[in-house]
Amino acid sequence: MNRVVNKIMTATLLLIAVFAFTFVDAFFWKSDSNENKASAKNQALLDENIVEITSQDASFKTLTTALQAADLSAVLEGPGPFTVFAPTDEAFDQLGQEKLNELLKPENKEKLRAVLLYHVVPGKMLAGDLKTMTVPTANGEDIKITVNGSKVTVGDAEVINADIVGKNGVIHSINAVMIPEESK
Repeated sequence: MNRVVNKIMTATLLLIAVFAFTFVDAFFWKSDSNENKASAKNQALLDENIVEITSQDASFKTLTTALQAADLSAVLEGPGPFTVFAPTDEAFDQLGQEKLNELLKPENKEKLRAVLLYHVVPGKMLAGDLKTMTVPTANGEDIKITVNGSKVTVGDAEVINADIVGKNGVIHSINAVMIPEESK
């Protein structure tokens, strides 16, 4: 009888050990696989410039169109480094279609350039580098960055996704299009 109980106990412990090993092994391999995918995606972004990243991201379709209309794509494909506070499509929607269409007209290219360059800061500023300060933009006007806890605002826009890092700089998505004083 003791032998039967011992065999049952041994078999039970063996099954528990196999189950535990399988569960732990599957959990860690799955976790490692997700980390490898994220790492591969991050590495792919590091090999791309600002324009390549924005043109491949579905939330920056309007920004990509505006960069092309303002002949700024070549600038942001350059060596940089740049920090781009990139308005999402939803941010451009807030401008209204009429205002956006007006900005995209060929005769308004300089005004559009001024607006877009107001979103670009020379140098690479990761989220950890941002603090309450005023910085010069690529259009020559200064813009105020305010940090309050985990909330970061640039002008009147809030950073909604930080640290999209590319080979020539960093992108921070924002929820509004910032219009410089000279372009209002």
